[in-house]
Amino acid sequence: MSFVTDAAPASDWACSSPREKNATFSGAIPTFRFPDGTCIAPAQPPQHPAVTLVSAALSVMTDLTQMRAATIRPDASLTQAEHQMIQHGVRMLFVAARTSCVEGLVTASTLQGDKPMQLIHLRNVRHDELCVADIMTKLSDVDLVDLETLRHATVGDVASTLRRFGHSHLLVVESESRRNFARIRGVISHTQLERQLGTALPMVEVACTFAELARALA
Repeated sequence: MSFVTDAAPASDWACSSPREKNATFSGAIPTFRFPDGTCIAPAQPPQHPAVTLVSAALSVMTDLTQMRAATIRPDASLTQAEHQMIQHGVRMLFVAARTSCVEGLVTASTLQGDKPMQLIHLRNVRHDELCVADIMTKLSDVDLVDLETLRHATVGDVASTLRRFGHSHLLVVESESRRNFARIRGVISHTQLERQLGTALPMVEVACTFAELARALA
């Protein structure tokens, strides 16, 4: 890091007088030292404002351009996935073998549901032999909501969509533009929505189609 923008070349610096050197660094920031074992400040989750059912839907979306998405590799164990969720304070992970290239999703509901046990019996394997790829939902099978549609929706619309179709999460996609390729722009979490509304939203997870989601947000 450079402290000055007009610093002299190294050859001139070597010939500078003590006064010139001191003048160049007269604005340097004082430093000090900490003892071994000093703790790092823990990351604080973003503070989401309280909302009502008539608030803008975007107020309950986690913008992935402002908050890094929690990811896990497809070959990670189910136990590792659980630990990742606990570490990041989330109930869903993007499954990605490469940075930003999403292959699917894995949720806490899936990890704690029947699918792992079904695979254990079907394949005659142990729980620790299963990996995230075995139970994840492929991205191509996930229903998505368009960012522009969400801009005109309310929190009540989002709550109805989650409750009616049994989604614990909704992915929000930003369409391709001159500046960016089409990309996953945000996530809406049922748990976060409840927290911001300050009330419980009973839900049973079921499958649904994009057409049904579009109708719910229309």
